Amino acid sequence: MSLYTTPGLLIRDHPYNYTVNSSEECTLSTCSLLQAQYTYDPSLTGNAFVASFFSILLLLQLILGSYYRTIGFTIAMSCGLILEIIGYIGRVQMHFNPFIQQPFMMQLICVTIAPVFFTAAIYLCLSRIIVVYGTHLSLLLPGAIAISFMVSDFFSLLLQAGGGAVVEIANDVATERIGIHLTVAGLGLQVASLGLLLLGCADFVRRCRGMGKALSSVEAHQKIRRKGLFRSFLGGLLFATLAILTRSTYRIFELQGGFHGKLWNSEVDFMVFDGTMVALASLCLTVLHPGMAFHGYWDAANFKLKNKGFCGRGV
Repeated sequence: MSLYTTPGLLIRDHPYNYTVNSSEECTLSTCSLLQAQYTYDPSLTGNAFVASFFSILLLLQLILGSYYRTIGFTIAMSCGLILEIIGYIGRVQMHFNPFIQQPFMMQLICVTIAPVFFTAAIYLCLSRIIVVYGTHLSLLLPGAIAISFMVSDFFSLLLQAGGGAVVEIANDVATERIGIHLTVAGLGLQVASLGLLLLGCADFVRRCRGMGKALSSVEAHQKIRRKGLFRSFLGGLLFATLAILTRSTYRIFELQGGFHGKLWNSEVDFMVFDGTMVALASLCLTVLHPGMAFHGYWDAANFKLKNKGFCGRGV
């Protein structure tokens, strides 16, 4: 979005909801909230709490990741949590001055793309779960699953970040809508990927039921499967996936309504369907950390990227 209140922007997607050059030109005491980025004043308490919550989870992820040496998972989770923290810091700044551009773009881009990294962490977990139960029971090899979904995540990230960049530089409503459509396309790709992931998981569960001795006979894998914490981890992983799916679906409807839409200008909806959903997903992936669930056998459940072929043996 342009920093200038040109005539073209006065008839943009969200009439009268334009930005200004600096906080000196417009403040809460001199301008109406109708001229701000949102038609509400972002909650200081709520957004500061969420930022602090993600900060605590980031610290725990670094500690647990270092202890259990879950390097890939920790990097993915840390990137996502850092982006969430930056985004909510932007929303805290907007509480004091909701008219300026920089904190708005901080929260728009960072909060939008952060869950991409959480889904990458989920894909890494799923690949190891398949190894623990038996790669021969999966339609696709673990390495193929990880690579395929992460490539999808990468394109989702590009679309969402690119859309945010276009919105930032837009000088007219047509360009701004292009940015919104790009972001929605990225979110749609993420929703589709998560939907395929859930279908794949359902098929894998079906194949594993009643297999008994056909499951992986590796001693380390058997130890993992016998632990109650591992079964709790599986439930937490499913919940985290559904929470992120709910959040991404909400963001699609929110952005499709444009910057003047009811969903876009409702902080309650945002905090419930975005903030809370992502916070709960992150909490599950931290409290039920895969390092604890795999009981130190995270590396033993690793998959080989050099396996030939993408398909496993169907059962």
